[in-house]
Parts: sequence; structure tokens; C-alpha cells
Amino acid sequence: MHRLSAKPSLLLLLGFILASLAYAPGLHGSFLFDDFANLPTLGATGPIDNWATFWRYITSGTADPTGRPLTLLTFLLDARNWPADPFPFKRTNLILHLLNGGLLYALLFRLSGLLGYCNRQSRTAALLGSALWMLHPLLVSTTLYIVQREAMLPATCMMAGLLLWLHGRGLLTQDRTVTGLTWSALGLGGLTALGILAKANGALLPLFALLIEAIVLAPRYPMPLGRTRQVYRLTLLVFGVIPAAAVLGYLLWLGLHGVLASGPVGFRPWSVGQRLLTEPRVLLDYLRLLWLPHPFSSGLFNDQYVASTSWLQPATTLPAMLSVLGLVGLAWWQRRRYPTLALAILFYFAGQLLESTSIPLELYFEHRNYQPALLMFWPLGLWLADVRKLRLLKYALMVALPLGLAWMTHARAELWGNVHSQALLWARINPDSARAQTNAAQIEMQAGQPEAATRRLEKLLANQPSQAQLAFNLIGARCMTGGIAATDLDAAQLAMRGTPNTGTLFANWFERTLPVAMSGGCPGLTTQSLQKLIDTGLENPKLSAAGPRQDLTYMRGKIALAQSQPDAALADFTRALDLQVRPGMALEAAATLGRAGYPSHGLRLLDHYVNVRGNSMKPGLGMPWLHAWVLERQHYWPHELNHLRNQLTLDAKASSVNTSSHSLHPGVPH
Repeated sequence: MHRLSAKPSLLLLLGFILASLAYAPGLHGSFLFDDFANLPTLGATGPIDNWATFWRYITSGTADPTGRPLTLLTFLLDARNWPADPFPFKRTNLILHLLNGGLLYALLFRLSGLLGYCNRQSRTAALLGSALWMLHPLLVSTTLYIVQREAMLPATCMMAGLLLWLHGRGLLTQDRTVTGLTWSALGLGGLTALGILAKANGALLPLFALLIEAIVLAPRYPMPLGRTRQVYRLTLLVFGVIPAAAVLGYLLWLGLHGVLASGPVGFRPWSVGQRLLTEPRVLLDYLRLLWLPHPFSSGLFNDQYVASTSWLQPATTLPAMLSVLGLVGLAWWQRRRYPTLALAILFYFAGQLLESTSIPLELYFEHRNYQPALLMFWPLGLWLADVRKLRLLKYALMVALPLGLAWMTHARAELWGNVHSQALLWARINPDSARAQTNAAQIEMQAGQPEAATRRLEKLLANQPSQAQLAFNLIGARCMTGGIAATDLDAAQLAMRGTPNTGTLFANWFERTLPVAMSGGCPGLTTQSLQKLIDTGLENPKLSAAGPRQDLTYMRGKIALAQSQPDAALADFTRALDLQVRPGMALEAAATLGRAGYPSHGLRLLDHYVNVRGNSMKPGLGMPWLHAWVLERQHYWPHELNHLRNQLTLDAKASSVNTSSHSLHPGVPH
């Protein structure tokens, strides 16, 4: 018996080793895209080496109402300041992926046993189901994409919660009411809350539990009559039915509201109704990649994915919708005859509810399959584990499938470990993706190949003239090859006139480009041409919101400052501050004036902020409110403002132009 129990453990350990070897080349990759939008908070107010900075950091999240503090907390395992080394982050992600593989093994083994499979078949199926998931190449873009730890942690909490709930429910069937209810409430309630603190996907745990209850447990393990059944039903109502109904109700309300409102959502080029038509096509493509895996795929770039505009445009829209509805309906209809297959299908589509229905997120991302695909290969594992028929074929597949997936994962991980090859391959796979081509062009410029970058950007810009990222980076490539022409500036202006959103793209590009324009390092590029681009952006009605206008107005002030026009700069900075009154904005603008040698102007800006701070933006509900409360309790902003005012006062009294150049660096929490 000891040898029989040791064998699955050894095989599971072998699976962990195989997955580690497959992922190893990708651990030496770099930070990517959204990593740069999220991880710099590690150093936003200084190194996190005391409780004050810890609380400022842990409450700084802005994604979801919760701010995802559990995810932020785990980043402290890897770094406590920024910039940082990406290797520890990727290593922790891999460890978490292996942990999830172990939890999945335990969950599949438990579910197989509950369905009446023998111990040997249950263990074999659990090993195969967890190994095929753990080694699947589609999950590389979650595991090696550092910021997507926020997609991995809800899966951890969900599986742990289901295991605790199943344990508690088993105790209830033995009339151990108090202990059973405690474990059930901890699993469904406590782990759901913990999962939500990592990402909103954690809210799906109750729905997963209800599916398991309906398909696996209720038909086979009914609760004993009497008080135990009543208490369990109440527990399931409170921690299962009500949370699941709240999620479904919210999605339904959002969908109905979006469809009735029609029109594009924010800066998205599609409406909620069009997104709902598009997502069945996306889901079928996900399923294709899961069941017909490839060493390489589109990766992080899917902005070229075409939204459905009607039931027949494109022609695959209606068939995809019918296919998804058919799969869901068939799975529910056959849930008693084929419970494992039904549960795997319904689990997958339930797992996609938050990110692939009515919430107006981007249309397509591979990492959205991490949690939904957990049970995907369990039915296959059970079929392979039954070796009474086709023994040799099934044994061969037990070896070939994990090894084949490991090989593909290793190939994809190698790509993730080589930023240059990764950028070029993704650009080749996604020829119509402005992001993919821009990323490849930036890599080519860093490698000293601006001519190649120019050709790449010009080709796509001709077809997508409103893509600001193409136009701005083309100017950068031209500067490296001798200078820009009037046509390049015209293209950038056209893009600024039509772009629905610049995000941080234009601000980052401007910060890099202004010194070049000031020094004359790029013939044809002047501060006047940058000013014209900003003015064009201010005339763009799609950029009329306070946030974009504040950014553009602030940049205009920096141009005035670079041209030694402090009064004009102060006027622009003041206008920018008035658009969204924020203490961080006031600090940044005043410090910029001080560093440029105009401390008295910086003091005037701080005086203006004191007069208008009653109009400061109110924090949103949830974590933003808590973050503001932490800053207020720590007297953070008064301290920073007083420190800056004292420095500017000293500089003004000394009448020194440059003495503040190295001393004015206020910390600005996000």
C-alpha cells in the first residue's frame, strides 16, 4: 500500500520537474507592457522598508474596486523598490503555477472519487488532467507575464476554497454539523473574499461550487434529513446562491444597459452589443488553441481582432453564438449521463463570464483561459486512465501528450526569454496589430536598425492613419536616420486629430522627445512642431475628457518652460491643475518649475493649489477611498507640500537658478 501511494507522488513530482524545465528559458525574460503600468508603484513613495510606505503601497491599486491588494502583497516577495530585476517575479509566478498544478491534482482526485471512480483511475486521471493543464503552452502568456499573477492567484484561492468546502460538506453528511459548516463557510466565504482581493475573478468561486453541487454531489450525496440539511441549504444560499446571483445579475444589468445605450464604450471602437456578438468567436478560438495547441500564438497582441457588427458580419458570428449556446445546453442536458464532460464544459464557460461577456474589456487575451481551463483535460484523463480497452494506445498517449505539450511550452518559454525574437515573431504573426508592429519597431531601434523600423511603421500607418503609436514611433525612427520631413509631422497630426486615446503613450514619447527637440538632435523636429501636435490633440473631441486635457496642457507648459517662458508655463500648469485638482499634480508642476530655475513661480503654483484644493477630486469607492484615508492619516500630502515649499523658498531667497536641480523629487502615490 505504501508503494502504491508513493507512486502518484513521484509522478506528480516528475510533472513539477518537467514543467520547471519547460519554463526555465523564459525566466530570464524582461518586463512587458502592463508590467510597467503596475509594478512601478513598488517605488512610488520610496523603498517599502517601513509600515508607512507599506500601507501607502498596499492601498495604491486602482484595478477593480478592491485594488487587488493580495496581488500587490505578493510582489513584495520579489522586490521592495523600483526599478527591479524581473527574474524573481517570474520565478515566483512559476512557483505559483506549480502550486496550482498541485491543487488541481488534489481537486480532480477528489471529484473523481466523488463520482465513484476507483482509487487508481482517480489518481491517474488527476495526474493527467493536472499535468496537461500545467504543461499547456497557452498558459505561458499568463505564467511568464508578471502582472498576470493577478489571474493566477484567484485560481489558487478558488481551488483551495473548493477543497475546503468539499471537506466540510463531507463532514456534514456524517452529521458533524458544526465542524462541517465551519469548513464550508471558510471555503466558500473566506476563500471567495481572498480571491476577490487578488482579482474580481475570485467572485466566481460560488458559481463553480454550485455547478459541482448540481452535477456531482446532489444526485449522489444528498444531505441527511433534518436540521443538518436546513443549515447546509442556508449556508449554500448565503455563500453560494446569493453571490453567484449577484455576479450574474450585475453582468445582465451591464449587458442590457450597454445594448440599450448602443454606441462605442469610452475609447473602445465597439459597443457592448458588438462585444457580446464577438465573444463567442473569441471563446471558440480559445478552445481551438486549448485542444489544438501550437508552440507559438499571437501572444499579448490582439488589438487587430475584428469585432462583430451584426449576426452575419463576419459570417462566423451566428455559427459561433449557436455553437457556444449549443455546448452549454448540451452539457446541462447530459450532466447526469456524462457528469465529467458536462462539468468541464460548464466550468469553462462559467469561468469566462466576467471577462468574456458584458464588461467592456478588450476583446481577446490568452491569459483569460488560466482559471476556466482547469477542468478541461480531466475527462480526457479519465478516459486514458481506463486501460481495459486500447491499453497500448492509451499508455502511449499518457506519455506522448505531456511530453508534446512540454516541448511546445519550452519553445514558447524560449521566446519569452528573448525580447528581440519575441517582438519580431509576434509582429509576423500579427501583421495588422499596431501594438505588435510598434513593439517590434522599438526593439529594432534599440538594436540599431531604424531603417527596418521605419519600413515596418510606414507600411501599417498607411492603412491605420489614426494610430498615434505608429506615427510617434515613426518620428523616432526617422530621427535616428537623419531627421524628419514635413510629411512625418503631418502624419502625426492626423493621428492626433483622430486618436480616441493616447493613454501614457504620448506622455512618455513627449518626455523622451522634448530634450531631442531642444538640443536640435533631430533635424526637422522643433518645439514648435511639438506644440502643434499638442494643440491638435486639444482640438480632438475624443480627447475632451479632463484627464487627457490635463496631460496635454501640462506638456504645453513644459514646452514653454523649455523655451524660457516661465509665466506661460505657470499659466499652463495652473490650467492643467484646475482641470483635475490633485495634490500630486501640484507637487509635480511646482517641482518642475523649481528644477528649471524658477522657484518663485513654483511657490505661486503651490499658493494657487491652496486656494483651489477644496475642489480636489474625490476618491472613488473601495480601495481609492482607503488609500486617500491612509494618506490623510499619515499627513502625507501636507508633509510633502511643506517640504517642497521650504526648498523652493530657500532657492528663491538664494536667487539660484539651478540649486534645486537635484533636490526636488517629491514622491507621488498613484
